[in-house]
This record gives sequence, structure tokens and C-alpha cells, in this order.
Amino acid sequence: MSKAFKYIDIHGHANFPNYDQDREAVIERAEKAGVAMITVGTDVATSTSALQLATSHEHMWAVVGVHPTDTKEPIDFEALERLSTHPKVVAIGECGLDYFHSKLDEIPLQKEIFEKHIQLAQKVGKPLMLHVRNGKLAGAVSSVGNAYQDALHILKKYPQIRANFHFFAGSLGDLKNITERGYSVSFTGVISFTSDYDELLRSVPITQMMSETDCPFVPPVPYRGKRNEPAYVVETVKAIARIRGEDDAVIAERLVENAKNFFKLD
Repeated sequence: MSKAFKYIDIHGHANFPNYDQDREAVIERAEKAGVAMITVGTDVATSTSALQLATSHEHMWAVVGVHPTDTKEPIDFEALERLSTHPKVVAIGECGLDYFHSKLDEIPLQKEIFEKHIQLAQKVGKPLMLHVRNGKLAGAVSSVGNAYQDALHILKKYPQIRANFHFFAGSLGDLKNITERGYSVSFTGVISFTSDYDELLRSVPITQMMSETDCPFVPPVPYRGKRNEPAYVVETVKAIARIRGEDDAVIAERLVENAKNFFKLD
């Protein structure tokens, strides 16, 4: 690399239409702030655009896959596999299980598609970017279970696969189950304006944590109410350091190192 970066947003959507009017300016702001970024697809089209962006910028990489709530339509896994072999593609996803936005009868297909993503990741030798979310399923009398536990149960069949649980919002028990299996978690700007994640942030091993924005969603303080963007991951990193009682620069360096190791960035 010609220039080092101080921060990394491991999960954002700079490929989304939210940035159609000023995408290059957004990317330039991130670069000026010392932020590298990983752009994530949610279907074949956005996976393609994520890779196009990554190949056009030095400190950008892509993740290709289909979001669990976008699994209702037939998925062209051959197209995903073609994308996934590119060296700028560093993970498969975002894939997983969503028990918040889904109906009960949609979950079996989500599990089937999730497993196909795992098999693709295993075939091309890349890790998984996971979207796992709990919640009461539409049409269900009560929660049908724990999406984190169900995801871990499926992953158990593939012990060699590495995985990151993006936008982690599970319990301490879920966190323990995830980290004991060697997986990592990442946090968004939500942690800057609620204390709900404080105990999780203090409990997660520093070597198994990464930073993200999930932009254009959930902007951190002081950007609440605005469109989120990759440069704002700096505020998330500061919040992690504050909550853990550690030095900003030390945390920033550790999180970048974690990302480099996990995604095999060069």
C-alpha cells in the first residue's frame, strides 16, 4: 500500500443509492480521515457495484452475497461465485438469519440460503460477513428462538470457516458462545448514544472485535439525524475506547490489525 490507514470501516454500503449524488466526495472524506473501508453487497447487483468500487480505490475492498431478507427471489450463486474469486473480495455476505423483519415461513429458506453462502465461502477460502438479528417474527405468537444460536448451530457443521457477526446486538451469553468458537463481532455508531452495549464492549476480547458504520444507517454522535458515511467510523472507535477505558490510538491500531488479520488485507 502506498499509504497506511488509521481506521477501518469493515461494513458499509457506499454502493447504495444514498450516495449516488456525491459518492466520490464521501470516499474522499474517508480517505482524508485515514479510514479504509469494506463495501458490502446485499444482492447480486449491489455485490457487483461493491466490487466495482473496490477495484477503483486503493483502500477499499468488497463483500459479496445476499442479505437474509432478500432471499425470496431466486439467487444466482454462479454470479456470486464469479465475483467472489476476485482478490478485492475479502468475504462472503452479508448473509445469515433475520428474525426481526421476516415471517415464520420464510426462515427455512433463509437457513438454506445461509448454508449455501457458507459453502461458497468454504469453496473460495474466504470468511463470512454475517447479518444475524433476533426479534419477534411477523405472524408468530412469540419469538421462535434465538437467531444467534441457530446461526451457530448451522456454522458448527463447517468448523474451518471464519465469521464476523456484524452489528452485534445479542446478549452476553450470545457473545460468549460466539467468541468461544473463535468468531468475531463488530459494532456500529449505536454505541455512541446508548449504554445498552457497554457491558458487551467491556466483555468482548479485544482481538475479536472490529469497527463499522453500516452506513448509510445509524450515524454516531455527533451526526445523528444525518446520513452516515465511512469517515464517521472514527467516532465509533472513540466510543469503544471510552467505554473500555482505553486509549483512542491504541484501540484504533488494534481494530485495524484485527481487520487486516481477519480479511487478509494486503
